[in-house]
Amino acid sequence: MTETVRGGAGRRQFLRGSLATAASLVALGPLEALGARTAGAAPMTKRPSSPDYGPLYPVKDQTTGLPLLKLPKGFEYISYGWTGDAMSDGIRTPGAHDGMAAFRRPDGKVALVRNHEQGSFTGAFTEPAYNQAANGGTTNVIFDPDKGKFLESWASLSGTIRNCAGGPTPWGSWLTCEETTVLGPDGTRHGYVFEVPYDGKGDPRPLRGMGRYSHEAVAVDPNTGIVYLTEDATPSGLYRYLPTKKSDLAAGGELQMLVVETDSGTSYSTYTDGTGAEYRTSWVRIPNPDYAPGEQRPAEQGAALGAAVFRRLEGAWWGNDRVYVVSTSGGPKGQGQVFEYDPARESMRVLFASPDASVLNNPDNICVSPRGGIVLCEDGDDFEYLHGLTADGEIFPFAQNQVVIPAGGVPGKSVNPGDYTGSEWCGSTFEPKNGNWLFANAQSPGITFAITGPFRSGSL
Repeated sequence: MTETVRGGAGRRQFLRGSLATAASLVALGPLEALGARTAGAAPMTKRPSSPDYGPLYPVKDQTTGLPLLKLPKGFEYISYGWTGDAMSDGIRTPGAHDGMAAFRRPDGKVALVRNHEQGSFTGAFTEPAYNQAANGGTTNVIFDPDKGKFLESWASLSGTIRNCAGGPTPWGSWLTCEETTVLGPDGTRHGYVFEVPYDGKGDPRPLRGMGRYSHEAVAVDPNTGIVYLTEDATPSGLYRYLPTKKSDLAAGGELQMLVVETDSGTSYSTYTDGTGAEYRTSWVRIPNPDYAPGEQRPAEQGAALGAAVFRRLEGAWWGNDRVYVVSTSGGPKGQGQVFEYDPARESMRVLFASPDASVLNNPDNICVSPRGGIVLCEDGDDFEYLHGLTADGEIFPFAQNQVVIPAGGVPGKSVNPGDYTGSEWCGSTFEPKNGNWLFANAQSPGITFAITGPFRSGSL
């Protein structure tokens, strides 16, 4: 791999002017204002609570009556789809809930497609299945936002491994990603992306043109159909897939890897860069996306051609005409970075870099609300939060995992008693039309939450 360049005059950093005035920020949207505030700014700070929504309090689940979450006053929630719950098709809900996206149906209902990051070869839980031995996959859920009620659910794809994250497409499907390159017992290759419609069953044929590697998340540009992909590895690449035919990803395309331009022309690492750093970018083609065991993986191929490498790229989301990407272990202290890539300007900015674990502890999944606000799912140690990001460049806790299953269990649920407050948050996604509902998962014991309240009064 080409030696990386870290810092110094070799970077082509630009747009590091003085901070915008308060008057100019008023006219900007939340993320535009955030970008103006953070260009060349000091590391962000963490508020003890949202400046708009207020501090967190225990709130009882309207399904079980248990205080599973802490939320600001005025917010409430419903739990659904616990691990082991029978779905509408009779199949038990798989565990390890992870990435998820929400789609608005023509009848006003909300459809969710949810990943299950199961990683064993104990058998597929439904058909269609890519590999009959593999037990990962997806389930679909229907929610009525007007009545605040979950209506039905079904298993939509299995035979995959470690379905960690993914992303929604503008044409109404979920791209589910395998976060592994393991071989099945029969030699079946894993490490692919699969497509699942919000209203039916998934396609068990892998989208091989998107490459074989430890996939994490995707974000699709609705204007061009270009798919941006992250890789949970170190070193990892940020990729884009240029489809031959928009909305028909199986028709083929070209996989490319991001280049962060430097004066020396060498591969560049952004592992330790802080908030405000900004760069010009370009792309190189990956010659062998669907690599075989023993061959160079795509990140190694790209780095050899001058592409940039990152530390554990995980969450990705399209919003505000940009791609937001999370480096879970990046930043000056290894506690996380959030990047913003602007395809119109072919530039990338470090939107946020955590100065220490007390501010943000290894973010993972990310989503953007219809109002432009950012939600970050925390996947670190100790207590786990959903964090919001304000237009003033400050991060705040919005929800805290308080899931404790009492010794006697929960009536009607098969999850084991225990303290799950350290379980990671996953799959945050807003109802796409009005943004009045935020959906998210607690990976363990495996619960889906629908949260509602006065979102419009704050930065989310």
